[in-house]
Amino acid sequence: MRTVTRNLVIFLLVLLVALLALGALPSYIQTGDPYYVEATAVEEPGPTVDATNLTERRFPYSIAALEAAETGETPARSEAYYTGPIGFKEAFTHTPFDEFGEFRTRNASAVERGAEPPVGDTAYVERGGQRYRLEIVRVEAE
Repeated sequence: MRTVTRNLVIFLLVLLVALLALGALPSYIQTGDPYYVEATAVEEPGPTVDATNLTERRFPYSIAALEAAETGETPARSEAYYTGPIGFKEAFTHTPFDEFGEFRTRNASAVERGAEPPVGDTAYVERGGQRYRLEIVRVEAE
């Protein structure tokens, strides 16, 4: 194998490993304040997003909060999402903000902006005949 070809192959392998690391490693960054999706059962009528067919793979934060609400946990929260440094992580990972954007696409009238978007953003979803209010909350790091 020629030296130039060998160096090119090594460079491409290093580049491939670096790109894979950029795709996988940001999900492990846990810096900054954590964001959660909280679910609360509500009785008042209004527009909703049908949550019957939401999958845990595509909506992990919302589904976790809904399942916590269904089992009676207080507060009914998803796992934490940490933003990471300078917004770098959002470009490479799935966020609760992505989920609320999808809710907005499905039914914009069922999603409200919070006072400090994305904190306070709310979405109303219906699952199993029950209407839930999902809200993005930020809990200050201790």
